Amino acid sequence: MWKYREFIIGSVKREFQARYRNSILGMAWTVLNPLSMIVVYTVIFSHVMKNKLAGIENEFGYSIYLCAGVLTWGLFSETVNRIQDVFINNGNLIKKVNFPKLCLPITSIMISLLNFGIIFTLFTLFLVATGNFPGVGYLWLFPVLVIQIFFSLGLGVVLGVLNVFFRDVGQFFGIFLQLWFWATPIVYPESILPEWVKPVMGLNPMADLIAAYHIILIEHTAPRLESLVYVIVLTILVCALAARIFKKHSADMVDEL
Repeated sequence: MWKYREFIIGSVKREFQARYRNSILGMAWTVLNPLSMIVVYTVIFSHVMKNKLAGIENEFGYSIYLCAGVLTWGLFSETVNRIQDVFINNGNLIKKVNFPKLCLPITSIMISLLNFGIIFTLFTLFLVATGNFPGVGYLWLFPVLVIQIFFSLGLGVVLGVLNVFFRDVGQFFGIFLQLWFWATPIVYPESILPEWVKPVMGLNPMADLIAAYHIILIEHTAPRLESLVYVIVLTILVCALAARIFKKHSADMVDEL
C-alpha cells in the first residue's frame, strides 16, 4: 500500500480542490462552515436557551457536550458513507487501472480526517479561549479516535462491498444512520433515558465512543477503559469480517461494476 501513497495523496488533493472549485471564497469555506456551526451551538444553546447539563455548572457545558458528540459523529457518518459508495463511484477507475482497491477506502478516510481536523482544530481553539481545554487529558482523544476510525473502516468496507452487489444496502444504511444518531446520546444526556433502555444502549458502540469524548472534554479525565473493551472487540470482529468479505468478492466486484 505504501507504494501507492502518491496516488492516495493525489486523490485527496483533487477531492479537496474540486469541492471549492468555482467558489469565490474558495477554501475559506472550510473554516467558515464549521465556525458558524460552533458559534450557533454556543450562542443558541448556552446563552439563548441556557441549556445546562445536570451536575455541570460550566455555562459552556452543554455546548461542549453537543459539539463533542456532533463533530465526532460527523466524522463517523462521513467516513462510513464515503466508503460504502467508494467502489461504485470509482467503477470505471477500478476496471481500467490495476491498483490495490483498498487505496480507495483509505483515501475516503483521509478526506474525512482532513475535514474533521479543520473543524476540530477550531473547536479546540474555542476550548482554549473559554478556559475549557482539558490539558494533558486531551491526548486521550487520539486512542479513542483510532478505535473509531478502524470501526468506521471495517463497517464501511463491509457495506461498500455489499453495496456493489445489492444497491439497496446504501439506501437502507442512510435511513438506519439517522435512527442510529438519535439512538446515541449526542443531543441528550444518557441520564434522561428510562432504566430499561440503558442495557440496550450498552450494545451501541457509538454510545461508548461518544461517552468517552464527553468524559475527556467535559470532565477532563480519562475515559472508562472498561466501557471501551466491548468497542475494541467489536472493531476487531468487524475489521476481520471486512477483510474476509473484501478478499472473497474483490475480483467479482470488477465484473459487477
